[in-house]
Amino acid sequence: MTQKATGTAAQTSADHRPVMLEAALRALNVKPAGRYLDATFGRGGHSRALLARLGQEGRLVGFDRDPEAVAAGLELAAADARFTIQRGNFADIDAQLGEASLDGILFDFGVSSPQLDQPERGFSFMRDGPLDMRMDPDSGESAAQWLARVSEAELADVLKTYGEEKHARRLARAIVIRRQTEPFTRTVELAEFIASVLPRSHEGIHPATRAFQAIRIAVNSELRAIERGMEAAHFLLGAEGRLVAISFHSLEDRLVKQFIAQHSRPPQGSRRLPPTEAAPSTLRDLGKQRADDAELSINPRARSAVMRVAERLR
Repeated sequence: MTQKATGTAAQTSADHRPVMLEAALRALNVKPAGRYLDATFGRGGHSRALLARLGQEGRLVGFDRDPEAVAAGLELAAADARFTIQRGNFADIDAQLGEASLDGILFDFGVSSPQLDQPERGFSFMRDGPLDMRMDPDSGESAAQWLARVSEAELADVLKTYGEEKHARRLARAIVIRRQTEPFTRTVELAEFIASVLPRSHEGIHPATRAFQAIRIAVNSELRAIERGMEAAHFLLGAEGRLVAISFHSLEDRLVKQFIAQHSRPPQGSRRLPPTEAAPSTLRDLGKQRADDAELSINPRARSAVMRVAERLR
């Protein structure tokens, strides 16, 4: 996660305040000559700190599908030969990296502050801009295009499942009726419409918060990417390699938790039958952690962060 983006990619990186930075580095158990992957490079805050702990033989690959993040990564790569950057969805890291046998992989999920702070990216309901929301603006359909063609039933399901919106059906119906005469093309336009449809909330959040999260997740296929990314990371890690995943809402965290649990359970036998011949556990669950009070005092965005850690056994 990143702070407000201004100026060049290098300036943006300098302003970067990664969430749970020290905790993530401890969890990765960085080896000076190790090989690591920052699967969500962003503006490079975690990567720069990791490079500071690597020796001359150490190597780090950054990965991101956002072209602005890749631009920041190219600047870092030009300054440090131990680092390389690749553009792509972290769901495909295994296809791009092959059999890497890495010592650690870091995921920092969700939308970054530079993306939120740039109105033209269309992520924020607080800043007027085109209704885009794509992590990779050069690929796939925008939020405006998706909203223009999605069925009422699918929209209601997305709002309920990805946004945990209590009034999903009501909102989906209103959006479909409105788009018949006037399509949604701007962020603030959609946010104001949502606020006009939903009853006043006492939760202290903007009425459009849940809907914008849901639409963004759907447009970017974020949860499917996490599922695939976890499998890819499992494949790429070498023995004793660490998987570190930082999530920012319950849907992300649940997927990580389930994946680690699935691969860290011992095979189940029966009192009447011989032990199962299922494959043995391949991960050791090292638990979860939240940001401490010291970090929360300087980085309020860390309040919702949950970091889970696992170690590859074989």
